[in-house]
Amino acid sequence: MELPFSQACENNKAPILAVLQRHFTRPGHVLEIAGGTGQHAEHFAAAMPWLQWQSTDVPANVATLNLRLAAAALPNLPLAMPLDVTQADWGQHGIDYLFSANSLHIMPASAVVEFFRPLPDVLAPGAIVCVYGPFKYGGEFTTPSNAQFDLWLKERNPASGIRDVETVQALAAAAGLSLVEDNAMPANNQLLVWRRGNAA
Repeated sequence: MELPFSQACENNKAPILAVLQRHFTRPGHVLEIAGGTGQHAEHFAAAMPWLQWQSTDVPANVATLNLRLAAAALPNLPLAMPLDVTQADWGQHGIDYLFSANSLHIMPASAVVEFFRPLPDVLAPGAIVCVYGPFKYGGEFTTPSNAQFDLWLKERNPASGIRDVETVQALAAAAGLSLVEDNAMPANNQLLVWRRGNAA
């Protein structure tokens, strides 16, 4: 059986893991948004066995994602669940860590708002949120290749596109998140790390 595969995921999983291992240090539950091929979930769950890694994706993609997760058969990596960030209730609470890669520029701009909106109810106090992907800074692309990538995205879906980091930061702040790190990553991407404030 041929498992779903992305060369980009294969290339970036080690650099992403190096950052996650600095922040996902305590036992807890991870919610992954947009698990895609499952390569990230498989790699990260195997490398961090103290975490319970729950991957999700939009309903149409879950069966494909679960091909790899089932084959991995890791004790801390259950089968993925359907989750669309625009649904009213995610059915998730007390999450210690949230991770998403290459999702904010794919989903419509309105869904980016919905990605952050429920986090005060979803996350535990002190939770860590990590989002990987390309971003613009001050309205400018970081590289010409990212500008070309943005044009390609908009040809497929005019509501998609590389997001302004300032817009994303404002949405994160409104959800009670404080920026911890903005990591430059290979292939003109960033890995943003936020922390939710502790309960009073």
